[in-house]
Amino acid sequence: MTTAPWRDPALPAEARVDDLLARMTLEEKTAQLYGVWVGAATDGDGVAPNQAEMTSGYDWDELITHGLGQLTRSFGSAPVDPALGAQALARAQRRITEAGRFGIPAVAHEECLAGFTAWGATAYPVPLAWGATFDPDLVEEMARRIGRDLASVGVHQGLAPVLDVVRDPRWGRVEETIGEDPYLVGTVGAAYVRGLQSAGIVATLKHFAGYASSAGARNLAPVRAGVREFADITLPPFEFALREGGARSVMAAYTDTDGVPASSDPYLLTELLREQWQFTGTVVSDYFGVGFLETLHRVAGTKAEAAHAALAAGVDVELPTLRCYGTPLAEAVRAGAIPESLVDRAASRVLRQKCELGLLDEDWTPEPTDRHHPIQRHPIHDHPIDLDPTENRVLARRLAEESVVLLSNPDGLLPLTPDTRIAVVGPRAADALAMLGCYSFPSHVGTNHPDVPTGIEIPTLLESLRTELPDAKITFAEGCDTTAPDTTGFEEAIARTTEADVCVAVLGDRAGLFGRGTSGEGCDVGDLQLPGAQAQLLDALTATGTPVVLVLLTGRPYALGRWHGQLAASVQAFFPGEEGGPAVAGVLSGRVNPSGRLPVSVPHEPGGQPWTYLQPPLGLAGTVSNLDPTPLHPFGHGLGYTDFTWEDIEDRAETELATTDTYDVSITVRNTGPREGTEVVQLYLHDPVARVTRPDVRLIGYHRLTLPPGKARRITFTFHPDLSSFTDRRGQRVVEPGALELRLSKSSADTQHTSRITLTGPERQLGPDRQLRCASRETEAI
Repeated sequence: MTTAPWRDPALPAEARVDDLLARMTLEEKTAQLYGVWVGAATDGDGVAPNQAEMTSGYDWDELITHGLGQLTRSFGSAPVDPALGAQALARAQRRITEAGRFGIPAVAHEECLAGFTAWGATAYPVPLAWGATFDPDLVEEMARRIGRDLASVGVHQGLAPVLDVVRDPRWGRVEETIGEDPYLVGTVGAAYVRGLQSAGIVATLKHFAGYASSAGARNLAPVRAGVREFADITLPPFEFALREGGARSVMAAYTDTDGVPASSDPYLLTELLREQWQFTGTVVSDYFGVGFLETLHRVAGTKAEAAHAALAAGVDVELPTLRCYGTPLAEAVRAGAIPESLVDRAASRVLRQKCELGLLDEDWTPEPTDRHHPIQRHPIHDHPIDLDPTENRVLARRLAEESVVLLSNPDGLLPLTPDTRIAVVGPRAADALAMLGCYSFPSHVGTNHPDVPTGIEIPTLLESLRTELPDAKITFAEGCDTTAPDTTGFEEAIARTTEADVCVAVLGDRAGLFGRGTSGEGCDVGDLQLPGAQAQLLDALTATGTPVVLVLLTGRPYALGRWHGQLAASVQAFFPGEEGGPAVAGVLSGRVNPSGRLPVSVPHEPGGQPWTYLQPPLGLAGTVSNLDPTPLHPFGHGLGYTDFTWEDIEDRAETELATTDTYDVSITVRNTGPREGTEVVQLYLHDPVARVTRPDVRLIGYHRLTLPPGKARRITFTFHPDLSSFTDRRGQRVVEPGALELRLSKSSADTQHTSRITLTGPERQLGPDRQLRCASRETEAI
């Protein structure tokens, strides 16, 4: 029997795809362009916007005779035992391959933002916590483990990472972002991509692009970002993840920018992404994003018009389920309303990716062969596939510990003494879900199945403190609900606090979806006051005179200026995951020396938003307005339990540097305190004069290092002038000659040393091959 060329793995992918595409009917080609969401809810609470209205029925057996592009969330729609789920997915793939002429399986995709969003899978800290670690290598290892878990059950594509840069902390999806700085988001995001794809999983960059800049911090609201903000803040993380991570898929954003929805924007999805950046992977819609061109944006009058607009722009796959790319598309092509060449273009990209995944190979089998989790047929209670093994939990603990930020400790009350009397107060202290973001399975899906166990162990902070400090006398009072205004629990909380030596107030968010929480997708807020009656509770606790340690378990920063000078200490943890309780307890006890740094500014006042640290001069405090936007704790801030000195700074006179050369700036960091600790050296750029307004400072490099007491290391950054580039009035990215300052800092507002250089020579225009990263190295101190 002769093997068809498209089945021959010895041939180039392009030749195989061309041969296959020529053999396919129109319906077989369009079938590769949509997903099917088996088990999607069509009423009640959904996990995607407008899910009930946008999900329609179909005849599965009839549908798969033409083939199928994607299978949507076999594990992420309802609780399913991993082994049984893997067997069910394999059976579905067999049915798909047996039903169609060509036997091509579907790409199975799942959410994996803070771990595989599946029952029983590890719930890692949310991306905002990754940003707080300033540790891309650790994030890469986490993503590698997530990828292995996905592959072990037959999944091919993960819908992560989120590369949106925070522009307004009131936005509900801040917890899903890595922070408010594009360099931090880009470097950490690229690490996630490398890790996930090292396990053979296709990483999907989202949301391309501008989603986090929605007006008024409202989910899906129009984006009014200018050309330079879009180019210099929104886009760079995607460049990082494509160039340094090699991401193989991109998800189009829901939003419109200046009236043009991302899903119908040929400049964004074709000219920029493919022609300028040379992206060759697939572009997928966000859930129902193609249909929204008709129903929400109203730039299309029919499903076929929406399909035409999205295909022409460059959206290859309609997710999560067929609506526009099925029958409406095929009928419009046959009627001559849509060129079949657009279908061919998208189908060739989809089939090429399937070829790269091995799905076109003759020996493909639906049973996963990942050596880490071989599938066996066992009863559900035996759990033969463990998606939360010990090594995952160890990594989740380490990531959580590195992410905890000590905001203040003015009198050194922390660490707590081991035999003290502690009143633990607050609505987040005894709730396991206080540790998890909205895309962890227990919060994302599990709340709709209250009779099903969470599937993973999630120690609360109260439980963890009792374990961490067995000799302490610990009492507990909830005080109030997370969201309700009721204050009847204050009396008990005050009583417990008055009896104690110290009060640990555990406040924060409850993650949810579309208004069913205080943080998460569709859970936007009007200001940055603590939810419910929690601010009044904190007022009452500080009024007792007992020292209060504030612990925040949140998905966004909240304004803390109201209690400035009244707290004995304050600790910020951004939804630190299933091991977050022990991690935070370890910081409070001193077992863990905190090393997290703020990936977002902590505001002083709850109003006056939006604000991030990337402000030009008129965005800073000044005499022209009575509103002072200066944060209480700046981007990059974080304390610890040891001391560091920065020595031997090369204090050269102002240096001239050609716009094509590089410049090294070095510093020696010494641990002068009593215990091992971690310092994060941050390098910021200040451009005194430019032809357009520039942020006063912006991060261009960082280096995390851990030192034993008394030890020192020398850190050197290699600055390339490309890192000073910006988008000028013509829309060109340029390196402009002139004076610059390189500021070695402990935060965006705490500069330790400034190196002044002057770029000389002609102005340079940069292309997509520009230098993105500021390299750093660590050597022995002299």
